[in-house]
Amino acid sequence: MGVRARPDSNASAQPTPWGKVLNRLAETVLTQHLLSTRVNPSLIAMSDMKKDSETGVDVDVGKPEHMEQVAITAAAEDHQEGVIQSIRKHPLAFLWCVYAIYVLMLSSFDNQASGIVLGIPQFRKDFGTAFAGDYVLPAKWQSAYSGGPVASAVVGSLGSGFVTDRFGRKWTYFLCYVIIFAAITVEVISTTNAIFFVGKFIAGFAVGGFITVSMTYIGEVAPLALRGTLTAAAAIAFTIGPFIVSLVVKGTGAGTTRWAYRSIFVSQYAVSGLGILVLPFMPESPWWLVDHGKTEKAVRALERLGYTGQETEKRLAVISQTLEEVRKETDGASFFECFRKSNLRRTMISVAPMSIQALCGVFFVAAYSTYYQQLAGFSTDMSFILGIIQQILSMLGNITSWFLIDRVGRRPLTIWGMVILTVLLCVTGGLAVVGTVAATKGTVALLLVYCYFYNVTIGATAYTLLTEVATSRLRAKTASISLALQNSLFTMWAFVIPFLFNPDQANLGAKVAFIFGALAILSTVYLWFCQPETAGRSYEELDELFMKKVPAREFKTFVTDTEQRQ
Repeated sequence: MGVRARPDSNASAQPTPWGKVLNRLAETVLTQHLLSTRVNPSLIAMSDMKKDSETGVDVDVGKPEHMEQVAITAAAEDHQEGVIQSIRKHPLAFLWCVYAIYVLMLSSFDNQASGIVLGIPQFRKDFGTAFAGDYVLPAKWQSAYSGGPVASAVVGSLGSGFVTDRFGRKWTYFLCYVIIFAAITVEVISTTNAIFFVGKFIAGFAVGGFITVSMTYIGEVAPLALRGTLTAAAAIAFTIGPFIVSLVVKGTGAGTTRWAYRSIFVSQYAVSGLGILVLPFMPESPWWLVDHGKTEKAVRALERLGYTGQETEKRLAVISQTLEEVRKETDGASFFECFRKSNLRRTMISVAPMSIQALCGVFFVAAYSTYYQQLAGFSTDMSFILGIIQQILSMLGNITSWFLIDRVGRRPLTIWGMVILTVLLCVTGGLAVVGTVAATKGTVALLLVYCYFYNVTIGATAYTLLTEVATSRLRAKTASISLALQNSLFTMWAFVIPFLFNPDQANLGAKVAFIFGALAILSTVYLWFCQPETAGRSYEELDELFMKKVPAREFKTFVTDTEQRQ
């Protein structure tokens, strides 16, 4: 099929950009059965019905041509739904996706707590050493606190890929909750660097698991018209958690007892406790249930997600039709399959944006901004206020991305966002070289601006691309690989930055922005040549585009066979 212009997605005859969001995630295995109570009798002859060998229930074995037609019909209907219409039609599915985003917030809460405690004077006094009239936490322990949990998150991400495929999303969540409660307890009772490190290290396993399972679950459960928005909105969880931490620190961080910092960890009991109380009511992923031959349970899960009657048949048909095509590329669905055939390219494109997040300076801005503001001369109280402002800007940035990610597109929003971040980083480094009081305040202001634009662009689009590009049956494993690689890079920065940044070490301060600026330039060049536009593409269309090896810059205009059939 040649390359020619696709119809204008903004034309009145076409669905709105919101209605065309198709963010493909973690569909599982070819379903062999459709319950007769869910089958439209006008589409299936009674001769196609027989008894299920295990349940004795009448099921439809499904002619391939019928299932393909039902899937095509369902896809066409999904294209016509807008965001508001989809929320009204599937409120339960929407709410359970919001729950998964809430779980992501738990992860960001713990991550932020690790970094912000460095800005609490009482914490530095209890765990650090005297230096130049103040207290400084030794660089080796800063590295350990930051790098240890990120390293364990690598293991948690990879391990959760196995666990969630074997035992399901729900049980993996439960295991992560058990781990996080144990970690919080150790953090609260710790009085030495070693014990506190153990608590943070244990927490990393849960953090890695929470993120992998949540991103997979959102993609599996989100209605078609909401997938782009919800995966972009997932990034807001990584701003809400730090925002809550900043509020807690503003209220208690100036204290002169251990509760100045212990209050942060105690508050995690409430946040995580609410999550585990809701967990028993969460429907298991219907995709995972079908993958394990539990079709009846998959139907019940779909019903709990708000699907009824023929909608259930259509959802199962979409699973069947999509996975029938991709099974040829994913025999076995192991981690090794992520690097075979067209899956290799898809894995690279899925993984790269998450790694670029780790290369463009967000770790420094997120973990060290409060500490840097204090070193730059701001009072402890003012640095906590600036921390709250930083998180508000981050949330506003993510909300802005909801309205741009489909209208502007993934590719331009990501690339031009990286251009803006590169400029901000280079100017920040330049002001740090000047070193005057005014220039130093300028660096603080630019880091706040950075937070906004980061969350409008790569901070949001990376999660959408992660869940959209990977092939269906490898979604969870691709997410595991991506998060493991990202956390590996974060681990590296966690050990390196304290020695570059701290006043008792290299004392580069905000001049480290030059390093991230250089890496951002290289990342932008990669994105220009390799990152395709996936907005408005169905699961089946994306499979076709990758199998036909369409160049990244031609994804937007290439007319697929799937489009011609509709």
